[in-house]
Amino acid sequence: MTDKITIYIIEDYLLTRKTYKHHFTRYNEFEVLGDFETAEEGLEAMKKRRADVVLMDLGLPYMNGLEATKIISRKFPRTKVIVLTSHDREEEIFASLSSGASAYALKDLSMPDLCNVIKEVHKGAVWIDSRIARMALSVFPVPESTDFNNLYITKERLKVNLTEKELEILKLMVEGKSNTQIGDIMMISPHTAKSHVCKILSKLSVTDRVQAAVKAVKYDLLKN
Repeated sequence: MTDKITIYIIEDYLLTRKTYKHHFTRYNEFEVLGDFETAEEGLEAMKKRRADVVLMDLGLPYMNGLEATKIISRKFPRTKVIVLTSHDREEEIFASLSSGASAYALKDLSMPDLCNVIKEVHKGAVWIDSRIARMALSVFPVPESTDFNNLYITKERLKVNLTEKELEILKLMVEGKSNTQIGDIMMISPHTAKSHVCKILSKLSVTDRVQAAVKAVKYDLLKN
């Protein structure tokens, strides 16, 4: 028989706290070691006996759940924190996960689903409630290219990729100069100018001069 997953519940609303504790008595896989109104009480208990999983509310009196999650993540790294809250603001979601939470769930999650989340998180998974997971898509960076080696380009990386001569030619492209004009200014043939322009377009992962000019301005490539 496997050991039970031990749980602490940190929730300031008494009825909610006791309801969760009562529900867990129906599952042989879990053991609730304690339930606490404040983060301070929960952290004090952790010093005496570490739990496998902490169900953490965010809106706690005194120390909030975010700060408590940071402390648990730092001092008790083997303990998994599941943020269980009614808050669905994307800032709080990402702040919780960045602070060390392994899961972010809304309080109306069904008990069977919550139990599955606890078991998955205990095994090392990261879980976000499907109703709020889509929020993450809104802050994902948009790829600059479909080239797997150049998906997310930074100003510094672009500057490194472009030679001094290519930066000079890019400046002329932004000014609207043709290949012939670029050749005259740079004292190279129009054919060589065209070759340089093609290399620049490739390095910037764009298909035409307009896109190259937009990217040059966006990343301040022509400024020292």
